[in-house]
Amino acid sequence: MAATSAQPRAGALSVPDRRPHKSRRQRLAPLAWLGPSVVLIVGVVIYPAGELIFLSLQKFNAAAEDQGFWGLNNFRDLFAEPALLHVFSNTVVWVAVIVACTVLVSLALAQFLDKDFFGRRIVRLALLVPWASSLVMTSIVWNYIFNYYYGYLNRFLLDLHVISKPVAWTEDPSTVLWSLIAVGIIVSVPFTTYVFLAGLQSIPGDVHEAAAIDGAGRWQAYRRVTLPLLRPAITIAAILNIIYVFNSFPIIWVMTGNQPGSQADTTITFMYKIAFHTNLDIGEASALGIINVLFILIIVGIYLRFAGLGQQANDV
Repeated sequence: MAATSAQPRAGALSVPDRRPHKSRRQRLAPLAWLGPSVVLIVGVVIYPAGELIFLSLQKFNAAAEDQGFWGLNNFRDLFAEPALLHVFSNTVVWVAVIVACTVLVSLALAQFLDKDFFGRRIVRLALLVPWASSLVMTSIVWNYIFNYYYGYLNRFLLDLHVISKPVAWTEDPSTVLWSLIAVGIIVSVPFTTYVFLAGLQSIPGDVHEAAAIDGAGRWQAYRRVTLPLLRPAITIAAILNIIYVFNSFPIIWVMTGNQPGSQADTTITFMYKIAFHTNLDIGEASALGIINVLFILIIVGIYLRFAGLGQQANDV
């Protein structure tokens, strides 16, 4: 029995390739659209990241002059800093408390602003003021409010007999971090509230009507219907707040930057002090910059992991 050849017989007609052949110009056309994005990513993300890694491996003197390759010694010097553990602790408390309180307060405010009441538009516009204002200006105002000698907060609490003498809110180690956290919550609530408000207004009214028909109470409907439908908005708001709060510099620096020590520092302000105030060491500050990037990636990754597990549990 003759073997059948896989090759076409000589003289047989070949089927023409009817696929359109793109010219070189057509194949390169998408680059015209992708090019600006690629340049932006390279210029804003990849190049600064590479430069940060390079600087963390170099030795610099107090005049910021490059003294050559220094290897991992900058990381060794960084982890030998006596205040580093306290700064890391401050950073965790700073991010966790502000984000958690912001989400809880914003959920309540968004639920309130979603109702129809007289003057709702004015209240919504008023909520934008802390967010629209400059962080530096807001920090200066709150620094004045917290002032030991002539601050409005001390005067108000003294008049109410809540305290017997003025409190150094931004200078006392026991109150300085919590005072900064209060300001951080105030400036974070408006944006988060509007994200939640947009999420609430995207929920169809039929869903709530169906829950009411099924006999669900107000709290049960909110917990089992509203919150699950708000999960995408909560996830986005939480991630953005984690990034913004972690990288927040103006509040801490404006209100406590001139104070000695690192009592209220987070890793961002501590990095600035290493580079330009205490150590004048760009290499060590760059090493801390790399730690900061890894730190925020880990925090966001952990949150996304737990948020995903929560979504799977609800689906089950």
